[in-house]
Amino acid sequence: MPRQQLEKTYDPEQVEERWYQFWTTKGYFHASVNSQAPPYSIVIPPPNVTGSLHIGHALNNSLQDILIRWRRMQGRNTLWMPGTDHAGIATQIVVERQLIAEGTTREALGRQKFVERVWEWKAEYGDIIVQQLKRLGASCDWDRLRFTMDEGLSRAVREVFVRLHEDGLIYRGKRLINWCPRCLTALSDIEVEHEEIQGKLYHIRYPLADDPSIVLLVATTRPETMLGDTAVAVHPEDPRYNRLIGRKVSLPLTHRQIPVVGDPILVDREFGTGAVKITPAHDFNDFEAGERHRLPRVAIFNEHAQLSPTGLQNAEVEEGVRGRLVMLSVPAARALVVQELEARGFLAGVEPHKMALGKCYRCKTVVEPYLSPQWFVKIKPLAEPAVKAVEDGRIRLIPESWTNNYLGWLRDIKDWCISRQIWWGHQIPAWYCRNCHADLLHATKPDGTVIIPPEAKPIVARTTPAHCPDCSMGDFIRDPDVLDTWFSSALWPFSTLGWPEQTPELKVFYPTSTLVTGLDILFFWVARMVMMGLKFTGQVPFRDVYIHALVRDVEGQKMSKSKGNVIDPLSVMDRYGTDALRFTLASMASPGRDIKLATERIEGYRNFANKIWNAARFILINLEGPRSEAPLRERSLTDRWITSRLHRCIDSVNRHLDLYRFDEAANALYQFIWHEYCDWYLELSKPALADKGSAQAAHTRATLVETFETLLRLLHPFMPFLTEEIWQALPHTGDSIMVAPYPTANEAAFDDAIEREIGDVQKVITGMRDGRSVQGIPPSMKLQGVIRAAEDEARQLVEKHRDTIIKQAGLSNLTVGDMAIKYPVHAIIGSLVLSHGQLIEFSIALPAGTMEAAKERSKSRKEKRLSELAAQIEQDQKKLSNPDFVSKAPPEVLEKTRKRLEESRLEHEKLSQELQLLRAQP
Repeated sequence: MPRQQLEKTYDPEQVEERWYQFWTTKGYFHASVNSQAPPYSIVIPPPNVTGSLHIGHALNNSLQDILIRWRRMQGRNTLWMPGTDHAGIATQIVVERQLIAEGTTREALGRQKFVERVWEWKAEYGDIIVQQLKRLGASCDWDRLRFTMDEGLSRAVREVFVRLHEDGLIYRGKRLINWCPRCLTALSDIEVEHEEIQGKLYHIRYPLADDPSIVLLVATTRPETMLGDTAVAVHPEDPRYNRLIGRKVSLPLTHRQIPVVGDPILVDREFGTGAVKITPAHDFNDFEAGERHRLPRVAIFNEHAQLSPTGLQNAEVEEGVRGRLVMLSVPAARALVVQELEARGFLAGVEPHKMALGKCYRCKTVVEPYLSPQWFVKIKPLAEPAVKAVEDGRIRLIPESWTNNYLGWLRDIKDWCISRQIWWGHQIPAWYCRNCHADLLHATKPDGTVIIPPEAKPIVARTTPAHCPDCSMGDFIRDPDVLDTWFSSALWPFSTLGWPEQTPELKVFYPTSTLVTGLDILFFWVARMVMMGLKFTGQVPFRDVYIHALVRDVEGQKMSKSKGNVIDPLSVMDRYGTDALRFTLASMASPGRDIKLATERIEGYRNFANKIWNAARFILINLEGPRSEAPLRERSLTDRWITSRLHRCIDSVNRHLDLYRFDEAANALYQFIWHEYCDWYLELSKPALADKGSAQAAHTRATLVETFETLLRLLHPFMPFLTEEIWQALPHTGDSIMVAPYPTANEAAFDDAIEREIGDVQKVITGMRDGRSVQGIPPSMKLQGVIRAAEDEARQLVEKHRDTIIKQAGLSNLTVGDMAIKYPVHAIIGSLVLSHGQLIEFSIALPAGTMEAAKERSKSRKEKRLSELAAQIEQDQKKLSNPDFVSKAPPEVLEKTRKRLEESRLEHEKLSQELQLLRAQP
C-alpha cells in the first residue's frame, strides 16, 4: 500500500541516498545485451581520476542523465557507460607532490616503483569522482565501470598503435614540437592554451658579410633565439631586398655567417621590416622554412628552457657573451641579448606589439618550441573520412553552428604528436635491440631514462619481441615514452565495449547514440574519436554530438579559485538539494550560450521543489473518499482544462528533449507545474473537493491523482529524487518511477475551446488581482466588482464563471452588464481583450479615501509600462525589418520575436485605453 502522508517539509538529505541505493540494488541502471528493446547508449566523457566534481561536470552529467532516464522510461535498452581517465600528466604531478612532501622524488624511486605508487594512489583516491557522480544521481551502468588503463583498454591501445604503424600512419622522427619545461614533456597543438599579451617587437641590424655598410633590418618578438638563426628570409618580389638573395649576413654576437633566402610563404612584406630571421630549431614556421631551404637546425635551449653550453657552442656564440648566457632562462637570456645588441649598435628600435603566448594547459608554464625525437600520427588520411561523416549527415553536431569549426580544424589539421616524456600512462609498444644499437643506447637522462636517438630503428609489436628480426638477439630496451592521454580516450566509445573482440556489447550498443560534451574538448576528443572509430570499426562512434556551453559566474567571468567566484556543486547539493542544482543547469542550457550561474537561481529552483512537495501534500490530504473512473468527457471543465494543458506540456517536453533543448523542456515543466497546476488548478479544485461525498469530488480526486502522477513521471529525468519520493506516496503501478512509462501526449485530450475559455477566465481574475495589487489592497479585503462588455458571449462567459471570479479575485459580489452599466464613483478601472477579440472592462470599488492616491499610482504605473512597451516594440520592429536578422536567426528566435511584438502591441493598445479612461474620470 502506498504511504499516504509526506513530511511537512522536503529534506533532500533524508531522501537522496536512500533512493539511489534502492535503484542500484534493483539493477535499474544495468543494460542487457539480450534485451529486445531498441538500444540507446551514451559513453561518459571520462573525468580525470584526479578530479573532484566541479560545476562543469555537474552540467555535463546532469544533461546525460536526463537523456538516459528519459530514454529508459520510453522503454529503450539504455546503456550509460561510465569510466575514468588516467590523466597522465595531471596524475603524475599529484603523486610527485605527494612524494616531495614525504621527502623523496620520482627519480629516487625509479620508474617501476613510481608507477606502482601511482596505482596505489589510484586505488585509494581514484573512486572519489565516481562517488560524487553518484551523489549527482547519475544512473550509469556501474557494473561496467572502465578505466583507460585497465587491461582491456590497454590491449585496445596496443592494437590500435600497432595497426596504425603497420599502415604507415605512425612514425618516429625528430621534429619541432610544443614542449613544457615544467612537465618536461611534449604537448600536442591543442594542449597549448594561447593568451594574448602585450609584448615587444625588436628591430635588429644584420650587416652584409661582404659589405657591413649595408644592413638588413630584421623584426622579431624573440631576440634571444637569434643566436640559433640559420638564415634571413626576404620576399623574392620585394624590390628592397630581392637583389640580396644568395648573399650572406653576419649574425650579431656570433662568429657565423648565414644566407639570405627568398621565401614568399614565410615573409609578409607588409609586416615589420619585410625581412625575417629563420630559426628552424625554435619556431614552427621557421622549421618549415628550414625544410624548404635545407637549412641546418641549431638548438640553443635545453629541455628546461635554459641556454645550454652545447647549444651556445654549436651556435658559435662569441666567447665573452657565451659565458654570461650559459643556463639562463628565456626571460634572462632575452634581457642580456638585447643589452648586448644595444651596446654594439645592432638594436635599431623596440616597439609595443600584441602577441599570443602559448602556455601548458595543465601547469600554465610558457611552452617552448623544442626540437626532439617524438612519435606522430600521420593524421590527414584519418581526418578525411571524419570530415565526410559530418558532411553526409552520419554525425550531427548540435548546435549546428559548431559544424564549421569542426570541419575547418580537420581540414587544416597537422600531424598529431602522441608521445609524452612521463612515466604514468600507456608505454609505447616499441622496442630497440641493444645489440643492433650498441653504439646509440648509452646516454641517459638525470632520472635514468635511456635517451633513444632518432636514428634508432624501433620494433613495434603487441608484446615484447622474442628476438630481433635483424640479428636474432633477444636483448631489448623499451621506448620510455608514454602515449598522449587523448590517444586512449580517442578509442573510448568502442574500447569500453570490448574491442578488439567482437563482444555482445559492441554488437548491441555501438555505434552509440549520443555524445554530450563541452565545446572545450571538441578537437581534443570528439574529432579524434570520430577518426579512430571510422578507422577501426568502419562506423561512426556516435550519431549525435550535443555540445553544451561553459558555466561561468553571474557576471559571465570564468570561475577560478583565485577570483573567489567558484560555485562548488557538492556544497550546493548539500544546501539546496541535488534536484535543484540539476534543474537549474538544465533550465539554463541554451545552445551556444554560456551559463551565467548564481546561487540565487539554484535557491529559486529549491523553492520549486518545495512547491511540488506542498502540492503533493495537498493532494494526499484530499484523497480521502472514492475516486471516479468516469471518462474525461464526463468530468468538470476545470478537470478537462488541466488534462489538456498537461498533454500540451507532455508534447512540448518530448519535442524539446528530441531537439536537445533542455532549457525549453525544463521551462515548459516549470511554467506548467508552478503557474498552471499549482497556482490555478489546485485552487480551482478546492470548491469541488469541499463536498467530499459528491460525484464532482470523486472526479476531481481522480484527476488530481492521474495528472499529478503523470507530471511526476514527466519531471523525473530532471528531478529524480523528489519525484521518486512523492510517486511512492501516491497511488501508482510498478516498483519505481524510473522504470515507469514516460508520458506521451494524447492529442484526443487537447481541447482548444476549453483552454481558451479557462484562459479568458484567468485573464479576468489576473486583471482584477493586478488592479488590487497596484493599489496595495490586501487579498483579505473583499470588494465589490463590476464587469461590462458589449458582446453577449463575453458577458455569458463571466456569468458562467461568476463564483470562480468572485472567489479568486477577492470580491464580495460581482455585477455583470453591458457598456451602459455605471462604475462606482471610487473604483479601480481596467480593461482586457479576450481570446476571440472581445473587449471587457472591469472596476473594483475602492474603500473611501483611497481613490485619488490609487488613481495616481495606477496612472504612473501604466505610463511607465507603456514606455517600456514602446521601446520593446521599436526594438522588435527594427529586428524584423532587418533582412540580415530574418535570414540568419534560428526559426525559434524569429518566431519568439514575432510573437513578442504582437503581444507587446496588444498590451500597449489595452493600457492606452485604460489610461484614457483614468484620465477621463473626474
